[in-house]
Amino acid sequence: MALIRIREAAALLGVSDDTVRRWIDTGRLSAGTDDSGRQAIEGAVLAQFAQELAAENPVKTGQISRQSARNHFTGLVTKVVRDVVMAQVEIQAGPFRVVSLMSREAADDLGLVPGVLVVASVKSTNVVVEIPDS
Repeated sequence: MALIRIREAAALLGVSDDTVRRWIDTGRLSAGTDDSGRQAIEGAVLAQFAQELAAENPVKTGQISRQSARNHFTGLVTKVVRDVVMAQVEIQAGPFRVVSLMSREAADDLGLVPGVLVVASVKSTNVVVEIPDS
């Protein structure tokens, strides 16, 4: 089970550490403690909360005048659908939902399940999912 510390959760959600703590204190977001006794949130719980938060506050963007050739989105896996050959992986990166299609073997090798912290690298129509160093 992936545990996400308050600071990491705040960065993933695009809010301050204090906001995450207030959500925990008011019961809006559930948390426990990690092995070192610090407050932490289960990855799957944070993934579900990120989806709910994004639905409450959709991002409105204007017309894009410039863009980079490569983008990286750090987020949490929220859903993985596997069949015999392929896997569809959904990632919530702040207010953004990113979907990657990959081989089932790749998804299995990466251990992708809801709550896993990942980086989605976007280049044209390809989304590559990477596991960041801890």
